[in-house]
Amino acid sequence: MLQAEGLVFGDVVLDRSCLFAHREGKQIRFTRSERALLLALSRNPHRLMRRSQLLDTIASADSDTSDRNVDFLINRLRAKLGDSARAPRYIATQYGEGYVWIATPSSPAPVRPGPAGAANALLAIAAVVPRHDRHLANRADVIIGQMRDVMAGKLGAGQSVIRAGSEEEAAAPVARYVLRVSLQDSGTRLNCTATLREGPSRRIIRAFRLEFASGGAAALLPEIARAADDILEALRRNLAEASQGLGTPTDQPLEIRLRAATTLLSASNPQWLEKGLQLRAAREQDPGSADIALQWCLHLFARLVLANPFTGISRSERDGLESEVEATVLDCLPLIEASPLLMLTAGKLLYFVDRGHLDLAEDLVERAFARMADSAAALPVLGQLRQARGDFVAALAFFDRGIEMAEAAPEFEMHMRVLKCIAVLASDDRAALKVAAAFAYESPFCPPDLSVMIAVLVTPAGQPLPEAVSRVLIAAGPEGARNAIEYTYMTSVRHLASVEARANIMRGLIAHLTGLHGAEVIPPFVLMGTGLIATA
Repeated sequence: MLQAEGLVFGDVVLDRSCLFAHREGKQIRFTRSERALLLALSRNPHRLMRRSQLLDTIASADSDTSDRNVDFLINRLRAKLGDSARAPRYIATQYGEGYVWIATPSSPAPVRPGPAGAANALLAIAAVVPRHDRHLANRADVIIGQMRDVMAGKLGAGQSVIRAGSEEEAAAPVARYVLRVSLQDSGTRLNCTATLREGPSRRIIRAFRLEFASGGAAALLPEIARAADDILEALRRNLAEASQGLGTPTDQPLEIRLRAATTLLSASNPQWLEKGLQLRAAREQDPGSADIALQWCLHLFARLVLANPFTGISRSERDGLESEVEATVLDCLPLIEASPLLMLTAGKLLYFVDRGHLDLAEDLVERAFARMADSAAALPVLGQLRQARGDFVAALAFFDRGIEMAEAAPEFEMHMRVLKCIAVLASDDRAALKVAAAFAYESPFCPPDLSVMIAVLVTPAGQPLPEAVSRVLIAAGPEGARNAIEYTYMTSVRHLASVEARANIMRGLIAHLTGLHGAEVIPPFVLMGTGLIATA
């Protein structure tokens, strides 16, 4: 059953996108190929997945792929999930053919093993004491309980603090942040150290030393209150730092800042076009600012993607803009490690220019995502990165999650739905495409040019286009048609590793435009990149 954050199968809880899982309170991480297989199997329950299908799934994730490699990866997955080939609970072997996901979703359960409320907790606290020291464990319970109560009282609504029942739970990201309180009785004093970490990334934010006087529970309160203030201040500072950059106001509430950052990053925001002169002047005044430099790159990116598809820009101008984006981003990389929002920006831009930086973009985006998991900002580019590798199931999971999180941000929802439409088209799932594309003709937030392009993309060759769309394409003429094909390929298609997936996206567009204006409107590099042969 699909839960708020994952899929529950017995004692295993899978993250929706299979980035990780939890089993018996411990986190399991998967390699890219393992994740691709796990998604393919778990999203097709009780259905035979032939080795050839699974081989296609991992072909873009590993260069060394074979039937034996599939078997090897299945065995690794079984080991991580606690499964057995002889008595399978998750993956059954269909000898000579392939594998079947046989696990049945559990009844509603916590998304992650751990204390109640963990899935939505801001902070989880766990005590770490020497084994078998029952007396110290009891003192630790008192300290942890008081610390939880003090901090819970100081936090705002919707932010909870929970107690993790064991050191193992503290080691797993049961909340966004984990406070590990280590205690040791030296005989004359109680030594206590609290280490605050980010849950998903395991990055240490701050370590605290607590000094406890002798006496009962009441004597502990002054030091606990002091420590609670320090811990909460460190939390607030870290939450604020995660949303810093791209000119987002620092005096606004955190939730508003994260929402603003999401819109600035994931939609092709016209604001970046409008700020060109301002950003050019800012770069001249502060040439060493990585933040301003990346904002300038977003301005260049907007010039590329917000161009009129039928007018377009020249190949030389596009190459020049992309070269400047690439060089600027690479120069900024050593300066942005402390800012997840800027890391996310760099990863997005390196993915877009499509110059062999896919691994680097994935590293930047996944590390940024681990530090800002409460924000939807990373979801669009995470989906695009999975799509580039040919993992459309994972891509759609990210896009669907973004649509769910859009709430009152219609521009962001539109962006996520367009990306979903492209992913479904690339995977050649025509049934799902009808549903995914329906919004384009109804939403007031879909620009007219974009609506026309989506209509052409999703209408199969041989089927008539809506009359209004045909009129636009005829008026564009041969040059406009050629520009539209080149624009679509460069902004949405070239990044995909699979030639077949590229062809799936471009087939309808090429068929309709060549039918109106002849085969000469197709740029040769598009034919080469898609494997399609033009027919007038």
